[in-house]
This record gives sequence, structure tokens and C-alpha cells, in this order.
Amino acid sequence: MALRKKQMVEFLEKMLVLRRFEENVVKSFRQGLVPGYCHVYLGEEAIAVGACAALQEGDYITSTHRGHGHCIAKGADLKGVMAELYGKRTGCCGGKGGSMHVADFKRNIIGANGIVGGGFPIAVGCGLSSKMRGTDQVCVCFFGDGASNQGTFHESLNMASVWKLPVIFLCENNFYGMATPQKNHQMIDKISERASSYGMPGVTVDGNDVEAVYKAMLKAVGRARDGDGPTLVECTTYRWTGHTMVQDDLDSGCRPKKELEAWKKQCPIKRFGEKLVKAGAITKQEIKKIDDEVNERVEEAVIFAKESPMPDPKDALKDVFV
Repeated sequence: MALRKKQMVEFLEKMLVLRRFEENVVKSFRQGLVPGYCHVYLGEEAIAVGACAALQEGDYITSTHRGHGHCIAKGADLKGVMAELYGKRTGCCGGKGGSMHVADFKRNIIGANGIVGGGFPIAVGCGLSSKMRGTDQVCVCFFGDGASNQGTFHESLNMASVWKLPVIFLCENNFYGMATPQKNHQMIDKISERASSYGMPGVTVDGNDVEAVYKAMLKAVGRARDGDGPTLVECTTYRWTGHTMVQDDLDSGCRPKKELEAWKKQCPIKRFGEKLVKAGAITKQEIKKIDDEVNERVEEAVIFAKESPMPDPKDALKDVFV
């Protein structure tokens, strides 16, 4: 299935939004403006964009500790997400969630999660809710290679399969669980191989190819929406930063710098942009114009976050369930 020119340009623009947003998050964090831990999505933009493009507005997503990209790709407001990272009252969670717990229930973004593998049972709950209510909503559960070793992974895939729930389990395999290489914590090459244990399709695609992700997700989403149950989609990719803002895994030698440089040459944005230019869908000048406009939007979000008020202490227990 060939993508339309407008759709291809939208994919490129959305990936640029995620890239420029996260670059500014890095800058703000190093200036001491973003409190707590922070995990950015640099280098993995094609997955969130390709996956969320296959969804309808009413569909759900659950995210991870590295969740800014997922939430923005699903439609979360740039200003609201940036303000949330700054811990401000105007943030999408009132400044109470921060980087690892971004959520926007109005857009069915059920939330990022600081607990590794914490999104699996929530996604199954969303899928069960959709099935019981008789809607055609699906849920995409984003997770990393490390989370696929958690008990919640196996329990959730089994339950989703048995009940034929409309859940797509999307693994962002960047080959490292914190600083541990995949080969040191799993005896399989492809995480998608685990799908066969639960009687569901499993597929591995190039996570730095936004078209490949989109097409694989269209098939998985269609299957879920038709009532045929879950799919495990594995997208291979690579993060450009350390696990957090500290480059400890690179500095310690756990991740070879040559490996990082090799993956940077497979930058999903650069690859896709060059492909569009070669196909005559866009010019380099037009890409520059889009990038400039994206930079302005992200800068507006940064200014909004900086100028927004801090949460009122008297609201500390508001929205807290006890």
C-alpha cells in the first residue's frame, strides 16, 4: 500500500516534532528546569509516529518511562506535556506526573509508567473494557525489550490471547535494558518469537522505518478491531542517549560508541526525508521550512512551561485516590 504525499509529509513533520521536543527537554533538564528523572526518545521517533498514525482518535495507548514521544504522537498538546515535565500547574497532569507519568485521558492516553512492565495489565484492562462495552476501540501497549522479561508481559499476553482482546503489544527493542545488552538477558534473537507461545501473530520490523512500522500496525490494528485478538509487533531501533540523561552506559563502555555512531547513520528522520526528496514528494527547502516551523512551536511550548505557575500546595491531595 503506497502512502499519499500528504501523509508522508505529515509523518516527517511529526517525527521532527518529537526530535525537536526532546532536544529541548535535554537542554532544559541540563539547565535544572526539569525535575526528577527524565528519559528521552531521541532516535526512536519513527515508532511512535508510525504506530499512532494507524490508530483512530478513540483508541487507547499505554506508555513507558520513555513516553513523551508516544503521548505527543497520539495527540497530546506540546505545551501541556512540556509544562508537565517542568512540574507546572498547566501541565497535562497538573504538574503531578512529571516525565515518567505523562497522561491525557481526554485523548485516551492512559499514561506513561515508571514501573517497568507496568503498562501490560493496564492495556489488557483497556482491551477488556472495549470488548465488554462492544466498541471497536483498540489499545496499543508500548514497552521495551527489558520489560519483555517481566511476569506482567507473559501474564498479559496470555490473558489477551485467551480472551481475544483488541490489544497490540508493541515492543521498542533498542537492544539494551538500561545498560544490559539484549543478548545478556534473553536467549532469543527476536522478541516477536514469544508470540507463538500465546497463539498470536508476531512480527519484527525495522523501527527506524516509519512506513514499515505504519504498515505492520495497520495490519495488527485491523486484526484487533475485527475481533481476532492481539498481535505482538517488535520494532528494532536504538536510543541515542543514555538510559537517563546521564551517559553512564556509554562512558562505562557498556554501549560501544562506535555502535551508537553506526545507528545514528540510520536516523529515521534523515532516511525518510532523503527518501521523500528522491521520490519528488518534497524538496530540501520545504523540509527546512517545516523544521523551522516545528522549532517555533516547540520554543513556544518551552516559553509556556517556563512562564506557567507552580502547583498550589493546597491542591496536593486533589485527584489523589486514597
